[in-house]
Amino acid sequence: MKKLLSLLTAFCGVFSFAQTFNGSGGNIQDNQTLTKTIVVSGLPTVLNQNTFGLEQVCFDIDHTWDADITMTLQSPDGTEIELFSGVGGDGNDFNNTCLNQLASSSINTGSAPFNGTYKPASSLGILNNGQNPNGNWKLKIHDGYNGDEGDLNNWSITFGSNPASYTPFTSSNLPIILINTNNQPIPDEPKLQAQMKIIDNGYNQTNFVTDAPNAYNNLIGIERRGSSSGGFPQKSYGFETRDVNGTQKDTIVLNMPEEHDWILYAPYNDKTCMRNILTYEFANEMGNYSSRTVLCELVLNGQYQGIYVVMEKIKRDGDRVDIAKLLPTDISGDALTGGYIFKIDKTTGSNNDGWVSDYESDSGTDINFLYHYPKADEIVPQQAQYIQDYVGAFEDALAGPNYADPALGYRNYTIPSTFIDFFILNEISKNVDGYRLSTFVHKEKDSNGGKLRMGPMWDFNLAWWNADYCDGNVSTGWAYEFGDVCGGDGYQIPTWWDRMLQDPWFQDELKCRWTQLRQGILANDSIYAKIDSIAGYIDLAKDRHFEQWPIIGVYTWPNPSPLPQSFDEEIAAIKSWTESRMIWLDANMPGTCHLDVIENEIAQLSVFPNPFTSSVSVSWFSAGLSSATIRLFNSQGQEIHKMEFDSQYGTNEVTLEHFESELASGIYFVEIQEGITTSRTKVIKN
Repeated sequence: MKKLLSLLTAFCGVFSFAQTFNGSGGNIQDNQTLTKTIVVSGLPTVLNQNTFGLEQVCFDIDHTWDADITMTLQSPDGTEIELFSGVGGDGNDFNNTCLNQLASSSINTGSAPFNGTYKPASSLGILNNGQNPNGNWKLKIHDGYNGDEGDLNNWSITFGSNPASYTPFTSSNLPIILINTNNQPIPDEPKLQAQMKIIDNGYNQTNFVTDAPNAYNNLIGIERRGSSSGGFPQKSYGFETRDVNGTQKDTIVLNMPEEHDWILYAPYNDKTCMRNILTYEFANEMGNYSSRTVLCELVLNGQYQGIYVVMEKIKRDGDRVDIAKLLPTDISGDALTGGYIFKIDKTTGSNNDGWVSDYESDSGTDINFLYHYPKADEIVPQQAQYIQDYVGAFEDALAGPNYADPALGYRNYTIPSTFIDFFILNEISKNVDGYRLSTFVHKEKDSNGGKLRMGPMWDFNLAWWNADYCDGNVSTGWAYEFGDVCGGDGYQIPTWWDRMLQDPWFQDELKCRWTQLRQGILANDSIYAKIDSIAGYIDLAKDRHFEQWPIIGVYTWPNPSPLPQSFDEEIAAIKSWTESRMIWLDANMPGTCHLDVIENEIAQLSVFPNPFTSSVSVSWFSAGLSSATIRLFNSQGQEIHKMEFDSQYGTNEVTLEHFESELASGIYFVEIQEGITTSRTKVIKN
């Protein structure tokens, strides 16, 4: 009878009943992987997705802070899938928890303590791949953070006639990134060496996972990144490009200028997948460098991970933050004066090297400045002292009685136009982290206009109506007045903008810049067009993304209410909130713009570059011989430059120059008068 059953099984490949195999437990230790094995025997020799295969994995775990855990399952043929990672937040325990593909809810959207049955993060059907199930099945539990240990009490795997199925990811109109770590967990640090391939057949062209990697095919070093986002199931990563020998190598990635440091950002709690992209693109269009971005889809160790954004990491580089390189020997004279990048940020973990401002926030908390370039372990004492002294002198001038004086006040230490643009971008998006976290500042050498510049912009995933705390979801009120609504938060905003906004000159410059941007880049229709363009580009990918991460309509910290119930509703919601926000800002933006833009009546009038540094050119088409007068005004309406020009029929061009040291940064107006026709337009002096 046993022989007959064995023969029937071999021919049919089917068991009419489920069979469960049980495994033992063990201690889960910090930054280590617990591996437990179940030896399976007596099953059919082939697993499939139709008649017989893996159905379920169950386990019981005592552990504090569940989000520290990553659990994977490895089958006898070496295939390994991630069962979950970063779920449950700071909650505790998994009480007789099971993972089954037929469950109604995903473990990614569950909460601790976990009880009952959930869909796993990756499909169990991946393991029903025709392999022989008889052999060693390994459960791996990795605790990626210090301070929370626990115990696996027991676990089991079940095979039966209702096997898990799986539909593989095959193609995308987005670039496809394939990373292979040989199933090693990606650490917080240091970087793990891995293989990366990128398939990119061109914008909006179809890419297949089976295509030859045509955009990158080499080694990388990769590590997890993120503070509060580090606990999300979808992980963000930092990676550096390497050569075949594992040596760091500058490389062009997805048509972005070559470098070796990059970010793979996971837009997990940004269900539009675009909030950072929107902000960075606006910043670049406003004339300020911000990280370039490329949307893609990621496959990690053969498992689909959803939509990601490849971003440039903030670095000193001619194509990124374009400031001078500082050598350890640059300790005096002009060489010492730049370039520097520092930031206002959290001081947790390894991110705690810098200095404390002499001026507290309005709420009485310290403002911490952290070294970014040179790094804390590379900056020499003279350089550290120089940048501290320079920032200290700026803050002294800003707090002093002559703060509004162009020569004695804050303008002597800053490029105010960058503070204005930084203010506008944080305010239109009502960035709850704005001004106080991930806030970068940089300084060039004195010989190259070395004053403080705000930026680059960074970390806007909780902006644009995506935070349910500290009025981040309210379309009215100022983001820079964070302390008025969240004075108890330990990370507050420096008083810089509050003080600058007491200066009528700064108010008027802000008003003129706002008026200019609202007529172009930041007009409602321009914003909506950008949102729609990105939404259309990810229209197909977003379905796969939200199947992998089924969080549409589910609260994911810190999404505001009411929760949109579809991706289309997410897009409608961000547009609606933005419209309300712009109405409030239009009504409340301080200052007076003394010169309005006169509609261009002169044919083909253009002013370039805009923004400009040392010179600005004016080009127009003239219908005949006449005299043209070109004037340059400041935002107060004062004429500061004038020239006469005998225009000819056709295109004429005049360059106004030698303004690098003569003019302060800010908003100016170029006016051209030809006969009885006058046109005027705004320009920005950096």
